[in-house]
Amino acid sequence: MDRPNFLWISLEDTSPRFGCYGDQIARTPNIDRLAAGGCIYPNAFSVAGVCAPSRAAIITGMYPTSIGAHHMRTSTSNDNTDGMPTPYECCPPPHVKCFTEYLRAAGYFCTNNAKTDYQFVPPRTAWDELSHEAHWRHRDPDQPFFAVFNPTVTHESGMWPEKRHGNLRTDPDQVELPPYLPDTRACREALAQHYDNLEMADARVGALLDELEADGLAQNTIVFLWSDHGEGFPRGKRWPYDAGIRIPLIVRWPGTLSPGSDDPHLISLIDLGPTLLSLAGAVCPTHLQGRPFLGEQSKPRDYVFATRDRHDEAYDRVRAVRDRRYKLIRHYEPQRPYLPWNPYRNRHPVTQELWRRSAAGTLQGAEQLLFDWPRPPEELYDTHVDPFEMVNLADDPGFGRIRSRLQGALDEWMGKVGDLGEMAENEMVNNWYPNGVQPTTAVPLITVYDASHPGLISGVPAPPLRSPALAQLQCGTQGASIAYTLDHGDDDDTGDGEETRWRLYTEPIRLPVGRVYVRARAIRIGYRESEPLTVRLEVSG
Repeated sequence: MDRPNFLWISLEDTSPRFGCYGDQIARTPNIDRLAAGGCIYPNAFSVAGVCAPSRAAIITGMYPTSIGAHHMRTSTSNDNTDGMPTPYECCPPPHVKCFTEYLRAAGYFCTNNAKTDYQFVPPRTAWDELSHEAHWRHRDPDQPFFAVFNPTVTHESGMWPEKRHGNLRTDPDQVELPPYLPDTRACREALAQHYDNLEMADARVGALLDELEADGLAQNTIVFLWSDHGEGFPRGKRWPYDAGIRIPLIVRWPGTLSPGSDDPHLISLIDLGPTLLSLAGAVCPTHLQGRPFLGEQSKPRDYVFATRDRHDEAYDRVRAVRDRRYKLIRHYEPQRPYLPWNPYRNRHPVTQELWRRSAAGTLQGAEQLLFDWPRPPEELYDTHVDPFEMVNLADDPGFGRIRSRLQGALDEWMGKVGDLGEMAENEMVNNWYPNGVQPTTAVPLITVYDASHPGLISGVPAPPLRSPALAQLQCGTQGASIAYTLDHGDDDDTGDGEETRWRLYTEPIRLPVGRVYVRARAIRIGYRESEPLTVRLEVSG
């Protein structure tokens, strides 16, 4: 498999509740089929328990705290967020790109159908296609592809009663609730509804696998199935407990990974991009903070890291480190409640049950955990003995050496990545947006080369231009990428329609003989896109 294709199937808000992970309630025959032909990674984790910071890390290969994408979320504002700097786009250092640009530069056709949620507007340089119609079938037949599909039916909001698809197919009496959630009818029905949604997502997985087979591509395509973070229950989503960050990860690589196998190594979702770049033989920049976990360049990790910061209206700052057994969670603001006011989360029927029982004074046992106050400065768990993370060992002297080791690993990691959580969100955004104005990427420059024009000036040279001729594009905004189109004829439209196929500029463009229009736009992540450059050139033979 010299130039493999890649297919990502990205689920939302999903913990490993599949048959292939041993779940007896799950109806996931297609996911189980994928696992039977590939490898399960039982120790895979997201970098945050919520979608936008997690997806920002995946697309850039950088921790969200390192690029300012750690608050959830940056792109929206409402009547309750007065005083917050939202909306804004995170503005990473200029060398940070969407990793798909490196795949495109290596000749891959890259499509996303269709969720992004990166904490910045996806640059048009990131994808060949980005829409609900995007598909590997739209590439040139001989071109390798990287295709992403994002079934969204398993999102947290899918457990709200008004989102129910008819009668429940899963028996609420048969599901097993975590011990920290109330064992009530409403909670059981919410989990049963989630199982139904997983079944619908599984059907979409099956359809994609069948399309690969129908196209004769299954043997030359490495398939990855994962979730952006753990399941959407209280003490799961938004939190660095395993219920919030332990995710399913299944990889099928025909001829390389043993069918029906499992690999216990620690994997972080930030490793996905570097892994693809390595397997594709593409450039893998040294600034990427993830590491390949497959192929000749794979590097095992000793720890995974996770973060929690502002969620909607409520600020917080929590950091976590985990090895294959122990986890340390550090609260920088232990005076805050575990359940701050969050109107979106409060729509969840299980959250409503927790608040109802708290008000009535009927919380029992571990149900009280989310109402403990103040929080401890640190929590330490033995996840082998205590998989639900309910017995805090931080003050147990018998675990002092383990706690100290994890503290050191967490401190070292935070210093290495440059944790922007040390800075107030307003200050961070003010650094990016002087006077509250988002910077705009500069318009690209064009320089044309032929036998009579050695590239001493930018712009369109006086005719005639003679073949062979080249056009070079450049942008004065540091870190900007350039997208362009090359069209023949008399049409001088700017070419910004949905059907326009923008190419990623990587090297001088060889100009064909005749009349040609070069259109270009530049974009740096976090900046506004440039105004278009449009030039008409006449090249004689």
